[in-house]
Amino acid sequence: MEKASSPEKWQAKVSVTLTKVKPDQIWPLFTDFFNLSKWLPTLATCHGVQGINGEPGCIRFCSGSSIRSNGVDSAVGWAKEKLVVVDPVEHVMRYEIVENNIGFESYVSTVKMLPRGEGCVIEWSFTVDPVGGCSLDDLVKKYEKALEVIAIR
Repeated sequence: MEKASSPEKWQAKVSVTLTKVKPDQIWPLFTDFFNLSKWLPTLATCHGVQGINGEPGCIRFCSGSSIRSNGVDSAVGWAKEKLVVVDPVEHVMRYEIVENNIGFESYVSTVKMLPRGEGCVIEWSFTVDPVGGCSLDDLVKKYEKALEVIAIR
């Protein structure tokens, strides 16, 4: 895990190593952008609202308990996320939050799959303006847990 915090932006990267799965084998799961809830069960829903699934410019709607609504634990958090980069050769995708009720401003996230021996490493990084009611450490822990759950599935 890497973290950087400044008054302007929070940045962090989490990763997980898969020993028996190559990037080509898991890439289709990540580019199935509208169906993240299949792999991350804390999301109650994830579905497309615009564009073609897996193509730059498409937008998904996600909601669920893993997304906290502006510091209010009882409210259902939601976000609309736009896929902005898909590179099937380098196994890199980038998306940004375009609308939400969870206090994320200027959020951009990158997912990379890197070959490692007989397996691969999944890296998930993000940059976001500081989020009220949350610390960078808390946010990183959520990403670590989410990536762990995705890797197990």
